[in-house]
Amino acid sequence: MDELSLYVLDITMNSVRAGATEIEITLLEEGEWLDFSVTDNGCGMKKEQVDKLTNPFFTTRKTRKVGLGIPFLTMLAEMTGGGVTITSKHESEYTDHGTTTAARFGRHHIDFVPIGDMVETVKTLIQGSPEINFTYRHIIDGREVYLSCKELKEVLGEDIPLNEPEILMWIDGNLREQYEEAEK
Repeated sequence: MDELSLYVLDITMNSVRAGATEIEITLLEEGEWLDFSVTDNGCGMKKEQVDKLTNPFFTTRKTRKVGLGIPFLTMLAEMTGGGVTITSKHESEYTDHGTTTAARFGRHHIDFVPIGDMVETVKTLIQGSPEINFTYRHIIDGREVYLSCKELKEVLGEDIPLNEPEILMWIDGNLREQYEEAEK
C-alpha cells in the first residue's frame, strides 16, 4: 500500500470485523508530525494478541496466513522517525473494551508516504457498514475536517441508511468542501 489512507482503511476494517459500533478516526497534522489513530469499541484483544501484531505471520483472518498491515505500517512510521502503538482491552476482561491503533509519521521526511484520498476512504467505510457510527476528524494545522455518522443519523432519521447514493454524494461533497477550506 502506497498511501496512508489505505492503511487507515485496513485498520478500520479490523475494527469493523471486531464488532465495533463506534469507530473514531483522527488525523492530526501539526508541525513536523502527522499522527493518526483509529479507536473502536469492538471486542478488543488480549495482551498476547497485541504482542504478536508486528509479526507478519500472525493474523486472525481465516482467509490468509499472513497479516502485513501492521508490520508495514510500523516500518513506514519508523522510517520517518515515528512509530506505532496499539492498546486494547478484551471484552472478557473489561466492560469498556476496544482497541486504539495510533501511528506517528514525520510528515516532512523523504520516506513519508502520501496521505491519499481520505474522502474515498471514509465513503468506502460508510458504504460498507452504514450501521456503524464513524466519527472522522482531520486537523490540519488547526483547521478541522469533521464528519459524524451519529449526527447525520440524528438529522436524517434512522430510516434512511447512510449508504444511499444521494447521501454518499452529499458526504463526498461536504468533506471535499471542508478540505478546500482547511487547506487555504
